[in-house]
Amino acid sequence: MDGMWADLLPVGRDGATGGYRRHAWTPADLACREWFAAEAARRGLDLVVDRNGNQWAWWGDPDADGPGVVAGSHLDSVPDGGAYDGPLGVVSAFAALDRLRDRGLVPGRPLAVASFTDEEGARFGIACAGSRLLTGALDADRARNLTDSDGTTLADAMRSAGHDPTHLGRDDETLRRVGTLVELHVEQGRALVDVGAPVGVASTIWPHGRWLLDLAGEANHAGTTRLEDRDDPMLRLAAAVLAAREAAIEHGAVATIGRVAVAPNGTNAIPSRVRAWLDARGAVEADVRAVVAEVAAAAAVDAVEESWTAEVAFDATLRDRLTGLLGGVPVLATAAGHDAGILAAAGVEAAMLFVRNPTGVSHSPAEHAEVDDCHAGVDALATVLAHLTAARP
Repeated sequence: MDGMWADLLPVGRDGATGGYRRHAWTPADLACREWFAAEAARRGLDLVVDRNGNQWAWWGDPDADGPGVVAGSHLDSVPDGGAYDGPLGVVSAFAALDRLRDRGLVPGRPLAVASFTDEEGARFGIACAGSRLLTGALDADRARNLTDSDGTTLADAMRSAGHDPTHLGRDDETLRRVGTLVELHVEQGRALVDVGAPVGVASTIWPHGRWLLDLAGEANHAGTTRLEDRDDPMLRLAAAVLAAREAAIEHGAVATIGRVAVAPNGTNAIPSRVRAWLDARGAVEADVRAVVAEVAAAAAVDAVEESWTAEVAFDATLRDRLTGLLGGVPVLATAAGHDAGILAAAGVEAAMLFVRNPTGVSHSPAEHAEVDDCHAGVDALATVLAHLTAARP
């Protein structure tokens, strides 16, 4: 595990911030994909890239002997993200497979390591794009026409990276191969720290979504235009930012305006347009919707929904089996979205394991997991995979 981690650690890392910029279909992302392919080849696994760009490394034949058991996560990042969000799950999946082989165990069902494409949505704005396309939750034509901040479409970015976007969309052939998915992920919070446990099992994913606030104004000179003559959309953005915090407190949710695009973006110019993106999440859908409505009202604009994920409750029977198998580890909900949640919502049997994060910080270079806890996660995942595949000597 340590060697894999060392090989992956420098890819896409910003030397100035220490954070990662592994955005979908960029050179850093392609380097991660090459790393995955090399790890699969080193183990003699069959590498399959599905029509949506997701990578699968199979031990066994899921078409002849499946459906199989899949472990994995993603390798892309948010801007200046941490090292563990996503990659820990992929590295741990390879390491868990190695543990099974070291013990002389052979799975009774096909077993795969997966890396889902564009989980963070940092470049094109839709989180879990690879798994959403796979399950049909994201329309293929809409996906092809998504653009990044430079105006490059997803379709063009994929072509430039050597992947044909023509066949994007729901992929029943790939889905039929997946009987059970187990995603290991660094915890994005402090629940495991608070209970003193290195590993936990997920119960639910909170409902969450992203909304665009498109605020129009009138460009003008920042020095010569009287205050009473200004139509400044930044004022409505400020109202929206404050409303997000107040509404989240009122409704027991969380809400953030973390991304803003200003035109013309000049220090001495009143903006003509401000586009801002709201992220809102909560344990209850109605509370999240109420937050969005109050933010939109404060900004005096419609909030355009760009993505929405309803609450995901992971299969209770599988969850309880894994919890017992691992000795009664903690069970916890999460407000973070994951590919496992997308597949679970599409009817795939899925579960998640979390590894303790001593800082509780995520989507930041401060994100962390101790080496011993990472190895505990691999041990837990290996135990789970041996059980789910009924591995035998």
